[in-house]
Amino acid sequence: MKVSDFDYNLPPELIAKEPLIPRDSSRLMVVKRETGEILHKRFSDLPALLSKNAVLVFNNSKVLKARLYGKILNYSKEVEILLTKELDNNTWECLAKPGKKLKENTEMEFEKGLKGLVIKENLDGSKIIKFLNTKNLHKTLDEIGETPLPPYLKGSKAKPEQYQTIYANPKGSVAAPTAGLHFTNEIFEELKKRGIETHFVTLHVGRGTFEPVKVDNIKDHKMHSEWFTLDEKTAESLNKAKKEGKRIIAVGTTSVRVLESCTNKNGKLEPKSDNTNIFIYPGYDWKFIDHMFTNFHLPKSTLLMLISSFAGKELIKKAYQEAIQEKYRFFSFGDAMLIL
Repeated sequence: MKVSDFDYNLPPELIAKEPLIPRDSSRLMVVKRETGEILHKRFSDLPALLSKNAVLVFNNSKVLKARLYGKILNYSKEVEILLTKELDNNTWECLAKPGKKLKENTEMEFEKGLKGLVIKENLDGSKIIKFLNTKNLHKTLDEIGETPLPPYLKGSKAKPEQYQTIYANPKGSVAAPTAGLHFTNEIFEELKKRGIETHFVTLHVGRGTFEPVKVDNIKDHKMHSEWFTLDEKTAESLNKAKKEGKRIIAVGTTSVRVLESCTNKNGKLEPKSDNTNIFIYPGYDWKFIDHMFTNFHLPKSTLLMLISSFAGKELIKKAYQEAIQEKYRFFSFGDAMLIL
């Protein structure tokens, strides 16, 4: 299967550069897998569209201020660092510009006295950087870091809090789990009134989610691992719901990846805190989720491959063509899709 099978042409004006206010005013496309029917709704219609036996599972990871600007020590060259995965308290896998200047043992300095030391260069060009002179790196990042918006949002006037879900906690992601951006307190209240369960897992979004596919054959693509956790209580509740015939709806592809990574051969969730590099594309044997809530994804992306696996490549292609015709808003701040 070729990467080109997941390409499409998107008019640039359909890329949503700014978030909608209120969050739940976006449009919602409903795609029915069994019949191929496509409906056009508003996101605020979501609670009414769900049956009482629906169970929603959200990724509660919070976006870090993961972009840092500094200088190479004793050298005037400026550097830009993007923290992509925490290895321990002060050691991170990072992407860096200019990468060629940051050899092993290179020291950098940032604001607030923060320093960084390159302790390893990876074969893929990423760096392992140990941060020095800080007792609490997360606190320092809050003070001097920048929220890393995707490249297609360059020039956006969005405030950092608009690139966070309202339930975000704990910190650890370098990109937002954007399907959850649509949800408001009012929507959660409406879900509660209707008796619809809501549960939370954590997957810290890193390179695995947004790294472009650089090979022709998608089977040759290697996903970078991302840390996740599914606690015992949540696993127990979801297994109970599944056994009772309730419909498990993953909110976002990152929630999908947690649930599918934790499902054993008997179709039951096992609580875990681990790293996952699961890569889901057409031909994947789905194990646990029944429905999916998601945004509109970039061409040739692993996320588009994932939803194509779930709903069928041709149906997703048809849905995206219709979304373009109907002038839906695409990507992080764009409109939403419910796949039933």
